[in-house]
Amino acid sequence: MVSWEDPTGVIATPPIHRHAREERDVNTTVLGYPRIGAARELKQAVEKYWSGSTDAADLEATARQLRADTWRDLAGLDVIPGNTFSYYDQMLDHVELFSAVPERFRGLGLSGLDTYFAMARGRDGVVPLELTKWFDTNYHYLVPELDKSTVFRLNPAKLVTELAEARDLGVALRPVLIGPLTFLLLSKSPDCEPLSLLDQLVDVYAELLGQLDVDWVQFDEPALVQDRTPAELDALRRTYDKLAALTDRPRLLVATYFGDPGPALPVLASTGVDGLALDLVSAPGMVPRIAALPSLQRKTVVAGVVDGRNVWRTPLGDALSTCATLLGSVGRLEVSTSCSLLHVPYDVEVEDELDPRVRERLAFARQKVDEVVLLGRALSSAEGVDVDLTTPAGGPVKESDLAREQAVRERVAAIHPEDRQRASYDERREAQQSLGLPLLTTTTIGSFPQTADLRRTRADLRAGRIDEATYDERMRAEIADVIRLQENLGLDVLVHGEPERNDMVQYFAERLDGYATTRLGWVQSYGSRCVRPPILYGEVSRPTAMTVPWTSYAQSLTIRPVKGMLTGPVTMLAWSFVRDDQPLQVTADQVALALRDEVADLAEAGIRIIQVDEPALRELLPLREADRKAYLDWSVGAFRLATGGAPASVQVHTHLCYSEFGAVITGIDGLDADVTTIEAARSRMEVLADLASAGFRRGVGPGVYDIHSPRVPSAEEMTALIRSALATTPAEQLWINPDCGLKTRSYAEVEPALRNLATATQQVRATL
Repeated sequence: MVSWEDPTGVIATPPIHRHAREERDVNTTVLGYPRIGAARELKQAVEKYWSGSTDAADLEATARQLRADTWRDLAGLDVIPGNTFSYYDQMLDHVELFSAVPERFRGLGLSGLDTYFAMARGRDGVVPLELTKWFDTNYHYLVPELDKSTVFRLNPAKLVTELAEARDLGVALRPVLIGPLTFLLLSKSPDCEPLSLLDQLVDVYAELLGQLDVDWVQFDEPALVQDRTPAELDALRRTYDKLAALTDRPRLLVATYFGDPGPALPVLASTGVDGLALDLVSAPGMVPRIAALPSLQRKTVVAGVVDGRNVWRTPLGDALSTCATLLGSVGRLEVSTSCSLLHVPYDVEVEDELDPRVRERLAFARQKVDEVVLLGRALSSAEGVDVDLTTPAGGPVKESDLAREQAVRERVAAIHPEDRQRASYDERREAQQSLGLPLLTTTTIGSFPQTADLRRTRADLRAGRIDEATYDERMRAEIADVIRLQENLGLDVLVHGEPERNDMVQYFAERLDGYATTRLGWVQSYGSRCVRPPILYGEVSRPTAMTVPWTSYAQSLTIRPVKGMLTGPVTMLAWSFVRDDQPLQVTADQVALALRDEVADLAEAGIRIIQVDEPALRELLPLREADRKAYLDWSVGAFRLATGGAPASVQVHTHLCYSEFGAVITGIDGLDADVTTIEAARSRMEVLADLASAGFRRGVGPGVYDIHSPRVPSAEEMTALIRSALATTPAEQLWINPDCGLKTRSYAEVEPALRNLATATQQVRATL
C-alpha cells in the first residue's frame, strides 16, 4: 500500500492525478483488476474481522486503501474500471445491490456487512448460498437464490461510495456491473425460471443508470459466450434496446469474455448500446466478423488483445496487427485485456527467485497494464512508438538437459490405448473385497487443518532455521496425531493429513521438472481463499517419488487403509498457468505419465487405496456444447493414463468439487474410478439423481459436510443428507465424507463435525 505521513502525524493517502495527455484516436483500458492486495491485505483484514479481532471500521479502512492502490496502478490508462472491489464476490455484491437477500438471512437480525458474510459463509445454523465455478476459471462465485416472489430494489450504497472516493482522488471511473442476463442465468430458483424476472430487474438497472453521474457504464455479460436459445437472444435484444433508449443515461459498454459470443454478437451490435468489449485472445476468429458488421462502424469496440487469464507476455506484433485491422472498421477502438485481470497475480517484478529465463517471458497484472498502454501509444502516435516485437512472449523455456526433454516427448509418442485401461470394474471389485470395508464407508477427502505451527515449520525449513531431520520429525508427529484422531473418531479409511503440502497443485509442481513456482503470485479463488498457481513452462517429468515416504509412514501406524493422495493431470493444468505453444492434451499426458509413475510406486509400497483428485474436470469444460466431446475425450484419457497401471486390487478414488456436475456425467463415468467423491452438501445431493439416471454403478461419496463454511453441521443434519442419498443410491455404492479437504478449517470445527459425521453414519447403518 502507498501512504504518506503529513506534518500533523496523520497517515493519509496522496491524491491521484490522471496524467495529462492529448486526446488520442485509440484509448486504453482494462476490464477489471485484482482486489486482494499485492500482499493479500484484504484476506488478512477480512479474516481478522471474522475472528472478532478487528471491527468494521478497520476493515473498511483497508478496503479504502486497496481501492486507492488499484486506481494508482491503473492511472496510466485512459479509462479506469470501477466497482471491481469486493469483500467476497462480485455476484454476491449484486445480490446486495438488488436487495435480493434470501429470507433466511434477513431474519438473522445482523448488520448489513454481517448479513453479506452470512450469505457467503453461513451463520447460526443457516446454510450459505451455493458456491460454484465462474465459467471455466478457478474463481468461485456465490449463486443468487431467487423465486417468483422476488422483488428487486435498488441498494447502490457501495457503488456510490466508491465513485465518490475516486472523485475525491481525482479519478473518473467506468463502473462495472454484472449484466442482467448473466446475473439471472447464473442464479437458481425453486419455483420459476430466473429469466422470468428479467423485466423487473432491467427496470432496476434503468433506475441505477439514472443515478450515476459517469460517462460510461460497463455491463459484463460472459454468459453470452455459452450456447444461448433464441428466446434468450431475444431477451438480450429487448434488454439492451430498453436500456439504450433511456433519455438520460451514461454510454453503455457490454463486455463478453472467455470466448466467442457467436450469434449474440450481431444481436448486441444491432442494439443501441454504445460499445462492445470482446475477447480476441480466446476467440481471434471474431476479427473478420467484427469488421463485417456495419453497425459497429458507429460504436466503440474494446479489443481484448492482452490475455487476462494467462501470464505470458503478449506477442506485441500480433496484437498490433489485430488492432490495426479493426481501426478502419469500427467507430472507435480501445485496447484492453481480454477479461478482468482478477485471474492473474499483481506483479512479476517482485519474483526475484524465478529463473530469469522464465521471468523474462511473464507479465502479471501490472505488466499487462503496461502492455495495454504501450499498444495504445503505438496505435495513436503518428511518429510511431519503439515497440520491440522480438521480445520473448510465451512458449516453453528449454531445460538444460535436452536428453531428458527428448525422453519425455518420446514417451508421450509411445502411449498405446491399453495404457489407459484397467481390469473390468467387476474384476476390480472382487479383488478389492479383501479391504474389508463396511457399508457406508467413512473417509475424508485428504487434507487436515493447516495450523500456524505447520506453516511455520515449512517456513523455517525454507529459511534454513531448521534442518531436514527436524522438519521430518515434526511432520511425522503431525501425521501420527492425525492418524490417531481419525481412529478415535471411528473413520474407516484414513488419510495422512498432508501436513507437508502447501497446496494440492504447488506441492507437486515443486517436485516436477517443467514447472516453476512463485513467491508472491497470489490469485483469489473465492472470498479470502488465495492460491499461487504454478507456471508450467516446459516438458514435464518426475525426477523421484513425491508422496511415497509420507504415505507409507502413515500406513505403518494403523491397520486401517490409508489413502495415497495425488492431484490429477487436468487439475494440475487448470490450476496452473500453462504453456500455450502445444495442445493442452499433450501437456496433460506428460503430467499423467509422471503421476502414473507415482501410482506405481505407491502400489509397490503396499498402498491399497490411491486417490487422484480431479476437482477441475468440470472447470475446464468448454463453454460451447460442440467443443465438449473432444475435451472430455482427452481429459478423461489423461486421468486413465495416470491410473491405468494400478493393479486390480488397488482401489482408485477421485474427487470433484464445487461445480455443476450434470454437464460432465459421462466424463465422471468415463474416469472409471472405483470411488468418486463429490461436493453435494450445499446443493442437497442433487447430483445423485443425475448419476442414477446415467446408470452410474461404481462407488460414490456425496459430501455431507460443507467445509467451506465455519458451521459445524449436526449429526441430525448429516443423517438427513445420508438418507436423502440412499433414496437414489444403493448403500453398497455409497461412501460418507466431507465435501472437500479440511485444510482451511480449524480443529475446533473439524473434530466435532467429523464426530457428527461418524455418529450419523452409525445411526443410519443400524437401520440397514
